[in-house]
Amino acid sequence: MKKLTTALVIITLCFVSCKKEVKDETSTATATDSIKTEETVAEAPLDSAAQMKAWQEYATPGNPHKLMADEVGTWNCDMTFWSEPNGKPEKATSTADIKMILGGRYQEANYKGTMMGQPFEGKSTLGYNNASKEYTTTFIDNMGTGMMVAVGKYDDATKSMELKGDMVNPMNGKKTPYREVYTIVDPKTRKMEMFDVKNGSEYKSMEIVMTKK
Repeated sequence: MKKLTTALVIITLCFVSCKKEVKDETSTATATDSIKTEETVAEAPLDSAAQMKAWQEYATPGNPHKLMADEVGTWNCDMTFWSEPNGKPEKATSTADIKMILGGRYQEANYKGTMMGQPFEGKSTLGYNNASKEYTTTFIDNMGTGMMVAVGKYDDATKSMELKGDMVNPMNGKKTPYREVYTIVDPKTRKMEMFDVKNGSEYKSMEIVMTKK
């Protein structure tokens, strides 16, 4: 009886082991087939005419780029800053020389003025990505060593662009979110508002009213 029981245990273990091996092989095969299918889909080549059309559409400036080109010229900038919510506002002035670069695909703005009694220089770029349907803006200046990058979309109904990004707080070295709202007030007036986060709450930290010369 003992031998019979031992034999049954061995047979059962062999059966379970074989079943597991078949299951593992099936799972492996299914996973491999899935990977092959994904690779096949990902690597499906476009014909040369379709590739050329896609790249031409990606590289050709359109109405969003014309919107940026409308701002070419020199602008007076009246700047207001707040260091904290409901804080005392600080004023500064600058001028912005705006031009289109790289065949009308990007906007470049160069700022010069005075801020906190010091000479101020800054440079921004603005672009519209035909593929992602989004605007991207960058900003650098002589008041720091970081680059601000934000992405967003334009709302034709409000004639404003909302862009969101992250910036590093020099006080603690941590990234904090910021939001920028750029509004076309009229053909010769623009307003840029920036909102920072402090103690978990958003507040308005800067406003620039731009008037075209």
